[in-house]
Formats: sequence, C-alpha cells, structure tokens
Amino acid sequence: MATELFTRNIISCIWDFDKTLIPGYMQAPLFRRYGVDEAVFWHEVNTLAERYRQRGYNVSGESVYLNHLLTYVRAGVMEGLDNRTLRECGREIVFYPGLPGFFDELRAFVRSRPEYAKHEITLEHYVVSTGIAEMVRGSAIAPVVDGIWGCEFIENPLPPGFLQQPEFAIEDKMEISQVGSIIDNTIKTRALFEINKGTNKNPAIDVNAQIKPEDRRIPFQNMIYIADGPSDVPCFSVVKSNGGRTYGVYHPDRPDEFAQNDRLRQSGRIDHYGPADYTPGSATTRWLLLHVQAMCDRIVADREAAVAQRVARPPRHLTAKPEGRKAPRPPEQQSFL
Repeated sequence: MATELFTRNIISCIWDFDKTLIPGYMQAPLFRRYGVDEAVFWHEVNTLAERYRQRGYNVSGESVYLNHLLTYVRAGVMEGLDNRTLRECGREIVFYPGLPGFFDELRAFVRSRPEYAKHEITLEHYVVSTGIAEMVRGSAIAPVVDGIWGCEFIENPLPPGFLQQPEFAIEDKMEISQVGSIIDNTIKTRALFEINKGTNKNPAIDVNAQIKPEDRRIPFQNMIYIADGPSDVPCFSVVKSNGGRTYGVYHPDRPDEFAQNDRLRQSGRIDHYGPADYTPGSATTRWLLLHVQAMCDRIVADREAAVAQRVARPPRHLTAKPEGRKAPRPPEQQSFL
C-alpha cells in the first residue's frame, strides 16, 4: 500500500486510571466523605455477582459497583450524592509521583524538536476508565488530558410523559439515581476505536462506520496504551495487534503486581513494564519518552519519503558543449610552443 503524502501526525497516550495513575481506587475520597468503610464496600461488590446469580439474576461483575453505589444512595448512607459532589471528591485524588506534570513534559518534548514541529506532530492524552467520569473531571489530571471516558450517573431522570410536559418543577434535591453510561473492560476497546477514527473529535463519524485505515485520525501504530493489569488485556490486545505499543505499570512496593506484569510480558500482552513512577529519569518515563520519540521519528521519515516519491524533480537547464571546440588536453599533453 502506498504511503500517504500527508501521514497522520498525532500520537496518543491512552491511560487507564485506577492503579495506573493513582495507587488505589478513585472512589476512596467519596467513601471518606460519607464515612463508608472502603474495604467493606468492595467486599460486598465482589460477592454481588454470585449472590445475584443464586437469585436468578445475571449481572456484570465489572460494573455492578455502580448499582451498589446507587443502593447506598437510596438507603440514605450516601444521601444527597450528586455529580457536583463527585467532582469535589475528585479534587482529593492523590496521584503517583510525577503526575500530572509528566503529561505536559511529554507534550513539551514533542514540541521541542524542530524536525517534529516542521511536520506539526502533536501528542494527545486520554483517560479511559471503568471508574466515575465526574471524579476524573474533578481531579488534577483533567486539565492536561484531551478526553475522558468513564461511567456516568443521571440526576433526577425524566418522568413518564415528559415529551408532553413543556416544563418541569425545579428540584431542590439533586441526587444521582440512574446509571447513564457504563465503561467496562470490553467497552474500553470502543473508546480506542473512537480515538482511532476521530469520533471523539467529529460526532458525525460513527464508530461503527467503515473507514479506510489511511482516513483514520490516529492510527493504532501511533498509540501507546498504559495500564496496570489483566483487566486491560482487551485494550492491550487491540493496540498491540494493530502496531501500537503497550506498557504495564505496578506499585513499586507490591511484588505481586510486579509478578503480574511480568506474566503479561511473557504472554506477549505488553511490550514492557515498569514502576508507576512518572518522575524525571524513572524507568517508566524513559521508556515512554523513548517510544514517543520513535513514533515521531517514524512519522517524519514517512512524510519525507512520501514527498520524495510523489513530488517530481523540477526541470533543469542543460549546458551544451560548444560546437567545433575540442576539449582541452590534460596538462601533461599540452604544448607551450
């Protein structure tokens, strides 16, 4: 397939959130605010799928926690929980060392090279999480990312017959009561294709539409997916199998997480792994910088090769040898007589 003259020049780093950008789960500040024992909540969540199965219900083990949060709201344990409160709790999220500054440092690296600037190469960051989108939006990482995928809640859903009712009474009590959207570990791959095709930048492009590879906004080979473990295998597989790079991170003090990442590397799920340390000079920052640079260099090479192949050399003037004039003999054959 011929190289495109205008090679797509956007690189994207796509980040998981929990245990990738932060040491634990983002909901911790929410539980502290309402005095909920975090360990008890997650233990309940981990048993829900089986408990409901015994009662004849099939539920998703990955997203059942959303309904359990709503159960806490309805029971009065988290009375008054709304999206504003979720954003406020997001401000209390503590990130791994080096964040959020490292996101801008990666962008600055791409901007700092004249050869990259010449080809207008840019880098974008995205968060794709099974957590709560409003909490990510309220966190310190939000100003330095280009898009956020996460689970959403609805406050005060519209009642039956709302199409015939022109006005609604203003509700003094805003409280989440329904799940608006779910992102689980499989649906996360949809977000990858939205980034790939540009659906997130142009809503007119349907993620299920057939789009030629050369017409997609960010090719998979320009993507790096960073996450913490086996739950991200679907995304690892999509990115890696399509020519992108995959990187696993682990808590520096958790040998079990280190071993988990090593197994992912041995099974070919990830290209490499390192500690969740985003400070200058760490193994993780060095690897990410190295591969962002490699992607930039490839884009430059592809664009310049395309120009060389497709742009003809301009015509040049030819210098004719004067007629009747002999070429001069070599110095040793010339005579001065």
